[in-house]
Amino acid sequence: MKKTLTIFGTRPEAIKMAMLCRKLSETEGIEHKICVTAQHREMLDQVLDFFAIKPDFDLDIMQSGQDLTDITCEVLKGLRELFKSYRPDMVLVHGDTTTCMAAGVAAFYAGIKIGHVEAGLRTGNLQSPFPEEANRILVSKLADLNFSATEINRQNLLSEGISPEKIIVTGNTVIDSLLFAKEKVNSFSDDITDASVKRIFKEHQRIILVTGHRRENLGDEFNNICRAFKEIADKHPEVEIVYPVHLNPKVQKPVRDILGDIKNVHLINPLSYPDFVYAMKQCYFIVTDSGGIQEEAPGLGKPVLVMRDTTERPEAIDAGTAKLVGVDYDKIRNGIESLLTDGNEYTRMAKAHNPYGDGRAVERIIDKLKQEETIND
Repeated sequence: MKKTLTIFGTRPEAIKMAMLCRKLSETEGIEHKICVTAQHREMLDQVLDFFAIKPDFDLDIMQSGQDLTDITCEVLKGLRELFKSYRPDMVLVHGDTTTCMAAGVAAFYAGIKIGHVEAGLRTGNLQSPFPEEANRILVSKLADLNFSATEINRQNLLSEGISPEKIIVTGNTVIDSLLFAKEKVNSFSDDITDASVKRIFKEHQRIILVTGHRRENLGDEFNNICRAFKEIADKHPEVEIVYPVHLNPKVQKPVRDILGDIKNVHLINPLSYPDFVYAMKQCYFIVTDSGGIQEEAPGLGKPVLVMRDTTERPEAIDAGTAKLVGVDYDKIRNGIESLLTDGNEYTRMAKAHNPYGDGRAVERIIDKLKQEETIND
């Protein structure tokens, strides 16, 4: 029997690997097990509960004040021990997190084959996003199979000398998860104890949903972001801005200092995955520095403004459903203003084609794993 071990540790990884885990567990001829590193503990567990996924192994590495070196060392050591007692034929990792990178290195050291899901994202700048750009380049070099979401991702890998036989274009697994979630989620969960949040989404149609926490944006750039939202809120009192604020103190302080006392800005705790899916479904548009939301928003017909100077997801920009506004105060303000006041622009972005797939990425990955001759029975 072919043995696969899926390894992930953060909420975004869990979301994007959830349907792959569920369907691999149902696939005849493949023994599938799941290892979580718990790089993010609470947010990870919420996703596992929602998708009804039970890990077989839990490294439980999360600790207060951990940095990138701590995470890398703990994952390497934890997997070194795990591979002594359980040795898969192939390890499956996702994306560009520190868990992904360290798990890929651990498998490489152990002589275990690697499948890299969502391979080939590139900005061409090792500092943006940091450390994700370096992580994904390294893992793609180590991987025996690179499952790319788009043809652009495939071309990125080919340009780096990756053999075409090692690259399979599948679409993005986030769409598989989103299609599952949006049918299941039709209201906020009971976890939303703040009645005002439910009221806002029930009574208002022009809600701007905001996320922002990227490491490279912290500092003066983040102050610019908050100032832009303040001006929009002051100018458009009929618009509600809902911002689930990341728990990082370097995010919390500027957000609450600049936006904390504005009536139509609602600073709330981070939302669980199903609650965030519902918020995306109900909002007017999204402003974010997240990577994954650039993929999810087109699947829900929501325009998205991207608060980054570069993106490894140019497909949404090219399709017209997303627009780069960087971290410049004027560009953010003008981008939001345009979507609020120009109906044609809003409609153009909302109806743009979703370039990230048809919800069959998991099926294509499993088909390749079943065919793969390099996995020995």
